[in-house]
Amino acid sequence: MNSVEEKFERSPAAKRIGGFFSEFWAFASKGNALQLAVAVVLGNAFGAIVNSLVNDIITPFISLGTNNVDFSHWGYTIRPAMQVGSTTQPALVVGYGHLIQVTINFLVVGLSIFIVFKLFSNMLKRVQHRQDEEQKAAPPDPISTEEKLLSEIRDLLKAQAERDTKRE
Repeated sequence: MNSVEEKFERSPAAKRIGGFFSEFWAFASKGNALQLAVAVVLGNAFGAIVNSLVNDIITPFISLGTNNVDFSHWGYTIRPAMQVGSTTQPALVVGYGHLIQVTINFLVVGLSIFIVFKLFSNMLKRVQHRQDEEQKAAPPDPISTEEKLLSEIRDLLKAQAERDTKRE
């Protein structure tokens, strides 16, 4: 008799499930999916570095310049809180301060990322320039005996071809 597992393995449901996982594995094992996963992990780690740079280094200097103003609580009260019977209705407030705070944070993070990008690209340009200079300064590769022999044969064939064209 066939066991339950053997019956399931031959069933259409098992083929669909197995097909799904084999298709998923084919997708996940492609280089693009792996590169994307690595980029997400590195982006997350870089985000932590940028947040630390902004929160621990740049924001204290901005706080000095703005006298520790916290914009996030700024708002315009349309209607104050009201007591109606035994219940209190909350105030209606347009909280534009949070928008200001988030905009400032965005600008600081964007500027920080731009500065880090410029530093790295300048460093890469210097390294590339140094490598180019080293390649220019390096002596040319010595010609091997085989290359030398082939170039001599080429020159002899050219000279013979020139003599043959002069005779005609």
